Amino acid sequence: MSETPSPQDAGRSARARNPVGGHVPVAGGLARTGIAYAREMGAEAVQVFVANPRGWATPPGNPEQDEAFRAACALGGLPAYVHAPYLINFGSHTEATVERSVESLRHSLRRGRDIGALGVVVHTGSATGGRPRAEALAQVRARLLPLLDELTHPDDPDLLLESTAGQGASLCSRTWDFGPYFEALDAHPKLGVCLDTCHIFAAGHDLTGPNGTHQTLDLLVGTVGEGRLKLIHANDSKDVVGAHKDRHANIGAGHIGEDAFRALMTHPATEGVPLVIETPGGKEGHAGDVERLKKLRDG
Repeated sequence: MSETPSPQDAGRSARARNPVGGHVPVAGGLARTGIAYAREMGAEAVQVFVANPRGWATPPGNPEQDEAFRAACALGGLPAYVHAPYLINFGSHTEATVERSVESLRHSLRRGRDIGALGVVVHTGSATGGRPRAEALAQVRARLLPLLDELTHPDDPDLLLESTAGQGASLCSRTWDFGPYFEALDAHPKLGVCLDTCHIFAAGHDLTGPNGTHQTLDLLVGTVGEGRLKLIHANDSKDVVGAHKDRHANIGAGHIGEDAFRALMTHPATEGVPLVIETPGGKEGHAGDVERLKKLRDG
C-alpha cells in the first residue's frame, strides 16, 4: 500500500520538476543585491547580468561577491544563469562587432564559471548587411565554435541559444531555425536552448489552445533532440501571435495566457527545466508572477 506524499514532499517534487525564479538586479553586488532580491520574490532559480547588457565592457567581478553568490545558490538550491549582453551578434557584417561579440561572450562564459552558473544565455543574432543566411551562419560557425571548444572545465556553463521574435534578418526565430544553427555548430555537447515564450509566440508559434504549447515543444525537440532545452524565459506577450514584437507582459496578463504556462510545465521536454521571468514591474510584480507560475505548476 503506497503512502500519500506529504504536502512538503509534494512541494519539493514540484520544485524539482520546474524551479520558478527570475532575472534579478545585481547593482551593489551579486550576492548583496541579487540574492536578497531573489529571496524577496520567492525565487527558486536566478538569472543575472555580469556586464552592462547594452555595452561591451568586460568587468572582472568581485571575488568575494562571486563566492558569496555561489555559496548562497548552493545553500538555497538555486540554479543560476547568466544572460550575455544584447549587443552580441555573430552574424554581423561588421568585423568590429563580431570581434567584440567574441570577447563579450568569452567574458560571460568565464564569469558564469566563476559564479557557478549552469548556463549562459545568448541571443542568436541576425544576418546584417543584407547577406544571405548561409553566409552569416558560416561566420557563426567560424567564430562561435572555437568558444564552445574552450569549455573543457567541469564547472564551465552550457551555452544556451535564445531565439528572437523574428524582427529583421533574424537567424533564429521559429523552432525549426534552431536546426541550421545547431548544424553550423556541430550540435556541440555544450550547446543548449533557452526558450523565451514571448519570443516564440511573437515569431508565429501559437501557444494558446488545448495543444499549442505541446505542439511547439514537440517541434523544438524534433529539431534539436531531447535534453537540449535547458532554460525557459517565462514571459507573456503584450502583442498577438506572429506580431514579431518583443514586448513582455506579466504572466496571464498578455495574449499567451495562464493555460499555456500550465501546459508548458506538463510536457516531457520541460522536466527539470527552470522557468525564469523577465516581466515588467518591480519587486512586487515579479513576486506576483513567480507565485502565479508556482500555483499553475502545483495545481
